[in-house]
Amino acid sequence: MVPSSNADWPPSPGYWPSTKFRTISFYKGYTNLWGPSHQRADQTALTIWLDSSSGSGFKSNRPFRSGYFGADIRLQPGYTAGVITAFYTNVYIRGSGDGKIIGREMKFHLWFDPTRAFHHYAILWSPKEIIFLVDDVPIRRYPRKSATTFPLRPMWVYGSIWDASTWATEDGKYKADYRYQPFVAQYTNFKAGGCSAYAPLWCRPVSASPFRSGGLTQQQYRAMRWVQRYHMVYDYCKDYKRDHSLTPECWR
Repeated sequence: MVPSSNADWPPSPGYWPSTKFRTISFYKGYTNLWGPSHQRADQTALTIWLDSSSGSGFKSNRPFRSGYFGADIRLQPGYTAGVITAFYTNVYIRGSGDGKIIGREMKFHLWFDPTRAFHHYAILWSPKEIIFLVDDVPIRRYPRKSATTFPLRPMWVYGSIWDASTWATEDGKYKADYRYQPFVAQYTNFKAGGCSAYAPLWCRPVSASPFRSGGLTQQQYRAMRWVQRYHMVYDYCKDYKRDHSLTPECWR
């Protein structure tokens, strides 16, 4: 996600799910995964960086089968082509990472400059849907259409900064330029709540709306449609070069 030239801001979603979860310390929810020398943490914040020797990554202390996962993140300004800062879950259908993964990418130009201040990025995953939010505005909802196209096994939460020059910039057209190193990403206000893989079966999935059953309110849908209309620059469902027999959620 990159900054947009559109100065408008989305309509209010009317509901702020991030306020329903307490901030946790980095060490309570996460641990270093790789590049420990390129990571600095205290009780409330984490800084990770990439230079010519290494990047860095972290991982949740436990897997989850549903939940809300968020953090305030600020990216580095200036030339950062090829540098990926991420906060994510690896979504493998049926737990498979065997090379048969079907990408379901949507890309957005944000309505703000993510290098000027911290903004809250979050994922809500339940047995019914996955909702992606930025500053509590839903930007994407991926509903469960079938067990074959939706992740149902426990997943971990990851964050990282790494050199993706061969992939992220038009298949390597623009490389990371280490004359500008280190490339720094800052995280704070970590939030995580939901059902871990070890929680009892009666653990109730969390919701991104006032409805305990999940879904979004009409006001949240209006905000999401606004973002997708004015700031979405790629939608795999509208990519006619794709084989949509493999993505039934795109069928109308």
